[in-house]
Amino acid sequence: MSCTWRIDTLSALHGPRPTPLGPGAVPFSLSPHRAGAGMPSRAAAHTTGRASVLAALTATVLTVTGAPAFAAPDDSQPMDRAFTRAAAEFDVPRDLLAAVGYGETRLDGHSGRPSQAGGYGVMHLVSNPTNRMLERAAALTGKPVAELRTDTGANILGGAAVLRAYADKLGLDARDRDDIDAWYPAVARYGGAQGAAAALYADTVYTFLASGLDTVVPGGERISVTGRPVAPQKGALSDTEVRTQSPDYPSAKWVPANPNNFTPGRSAKIDKVVVHVTQGSYAGSISWFQNPTAEVSAHYVVRSSDGEITQMVRDKDTAYHARSANASALGIEHEGFIDDPSWFTDTMYRSSAALTKSLCDRYGIPKDRAHIIGHSEAPGNDHTDPGPYWDWNRYMELVGGSSGGGKSGDGLNFTSYATQQSGSTGAQVKAVQQLLNDQGYPAGAVDGSFGPATKTAVAAFQAARGLSADGVVGPRTWTALLSAGTTPSLQQGASGDGVKRLQRSLTAALGTTVGIDGGFGPATVTAVRNYQTSRGLTADGIVGPDTWAALQTGR
Repeated sequence: MSCTWRIDTLSALHGPRPTPLGPGAVPFSLSPHRAGAGMPSRAAAHTTGRASVLAALTATVLTVTGAPAFAAPDDSQPMDRAFTRAAAEFDVPRDLLAAVGYGETRLDGHSGRPSQAGGYGVMHLVSNPTNRMLERAAALTGKPVAELRTDTGANILGGAAVLRAYADKLGLDARDRDDIDAWYPAVARYGGAQGAAAALYADTVYTFLASGLDTVVPGGERISVTGRPVAPQKGALSDTEVRTQSPDYPSAKWVPANPNNFTPGRSAKIDKVVVHVTQGSYAGSISWFQNPTAEVSAHYVVRSSDGEITQMVRDKDTAYHARSANASALGIEHEGFIDDPSWFTDTMYRSSAALTKSLCDRYGIPKDRAHIIGHSEAPGNDHTDPGPYWDWNRYMELVGGSSGGGKSGDGLNFTSYATQQSGSTGAQVKAVQQLLNDQGYPAGAVDGSFGPATKTAVAAFQAARGLSADGVVGPRTWTALLSAGTTPSLQQGASGDGVKRLQRSLTAALGTTVGIDGGFGPATVTAVRNYQTSRGLTADGIVGPDTWAALQTGR
């Protein structure tokens, strides 16, 4: 099931017959395409020696750590307490429960708004014609459906109840339930898919268990799962690995969408590529495109962590993804959320751009922004994906085409800031030189060549900021340089050059992309809280004197 959230932008998964979402309605009434179900059962016997770690789990987690032990919950940790309570009440491993929620929504409940699949809350409790998980959770917990939709604690309790019900149906006894590896088939059922898609969903959850995670959720609370070796008991799912190669793009896997969700053949020549963002997970989107009630699909889906690609509709057929452009367009979905740029990894950009380049070469599509467009640019659409944080300049450069707009603004905006030192050249050296000159540290000509004058200026700036004066521009020096200037109080709703400086410096400090658009929106709030938490500051999402002081000294 895809977590495609119906905010004011609706979702990235678009079909041809949208219906407005009425109060209390579930989103199947507005997703103009159709869905699947069922799951294989668990193997009866346990494996005794689990020496191997799950080999298939190669994806990286957004922010991972295998080191810290789980801290005891307290009054400042409402979500953590909810996971602990729900795990105890239904005898579900706490870390498994958290990993399922993280895989579904990155633990963002989106204020009770439903996804396109009809899922609610951090645990994505689904209500659609083929999956009544939300209603089942209500029956199991005694909680009203409205509360399960909007209250995070109740939603987590509902997720635990459903997982336990699946475990009971699979025959897991008390000893089994203490073994996190025995839960694999129950997790696969929670995903609402069958076969390869179900295994892909469960593998994603066990990736988080294997790698661990440490994330700050929208309320500013930190949620952690400690990494561990895993050897899940896959049972009947052990033989469902996706082995089929894409018929159109050999680097991709092939998992066909449900025939209800696309039309065989085309009524127009292929002349464009449409870029989408799933507003949900990779595995969940693949599952949703296999659901016959979804009535949505795309030709390709790209994973955030490693750039893996799955093809779901043949190029020669018409996927349902961009309304009036469907007949002539190829649709590429990218795992993630439009308001969280951390999903848009370098690996994803490169993998997707290689796919787009190949498609353009094969079908004679011009490599320009008139023919490689976002969903929001397709005629007759009211969607905003891929959103303000999608780096079109970078993407088009990787495709080998024209962005149609040149580089952004003042030459200081980058999706990441690499270390610069003597001998370095290029656009980021120019940025260093410009920033130094602006702050009164003469770096010489802004020529993109890191020579002696630039090194001397860097060292002088570092000494003034209490940094190691080695003349090398690493993350700390970048952070101090990019944040230098006035220190206005900033919070959600603010805009302007001060916000841009903040967004640049956070990108450097955190090592993850923070969209640089000058608008202090939810993604910037999350980035500020992540920074504040990691630096021991009050994680209120407001940039005051303490946060500016930390940034301007390169903390």
